[in-house]
Amino acid sequence: MTTESERDELASEYVLGTLSAEDRADVQRRLPTDPELRAAVDVWERRLLDLTDLAEPQQPSPLLWPRIERSVERLTQKVSSPAQTSWWNLLPLWRGLSAAGLAATLILGSILLTQTTPKPSYLVVLVAPQDKAPGWVIQASNSHEIQLIPLGVVEVPADKALEFWTKADGWQGPVSLGLVKPGQALKVELDKLPPLQPNQLFELTLEGANGSPIGKPTGPIQAIGRAVKVL
Repeated sequence: MTTESERDELASEYVLGTLSAEDRADVQRRLPTDPELRAAVDVWERRLLDLTDLAEPQQPSPLLWPRIERSVERLTQKVSSPAQTSWWNLLPLWRGLSAAGLAATLILGSILLTQTTPKPSYLVVLVAPQDKAPGWVIQASNSHEIQLIPLGVVEVPADKALEFWTKADGWQGPVSLGLVKPGQALKVELDKLPPLQPNQLFELTLEGANGSPIGKPTGPIQAIGRAVKVL
């Protein structure tokens, strides 16, 4: 038996999409026969549905789906030299994505509803390119500092590291924001960069243990997303 608070927490995680695949399947099995759990899920869906308006829709390019197909095909192939794969050349592919769909937007809503610190002026949900599963959230209460918050623990090979990057429209190339430890939050000062702007791109790539040796992404993208202005 679950208590009311436990049921409410389970329902919120189910709606936000942060449950493991096994736990999510268990909730889906229970919903037809558990009216209290079903009611809790309905409450969370109604509570957060309006927050989907935070994600401004964008018209995808006619080339979007061909690019997605090509990128997925690349992900399934073993690349002998990661440096030969120029992931940043695929940026137009991500312009067709809004804020990673309803689940990602609900995560933004959850932060807005529950945080006691000043509300962020920008939010970003970083999702996995393969399945669009949200893995990290970026929030900024001002344009000169951001917080990278993990939604779970990511396994990284011992000889590799996650490197954090950003690129705004008009920049010549991406800028490294440093290495990220899996499962740990990170605060990054942006004093040496232009102020944050809507649609600014952020991503995490898998690089060597000391980061990219050439000052730009060389490894596969682990998570990617764009900034949404919320204030």
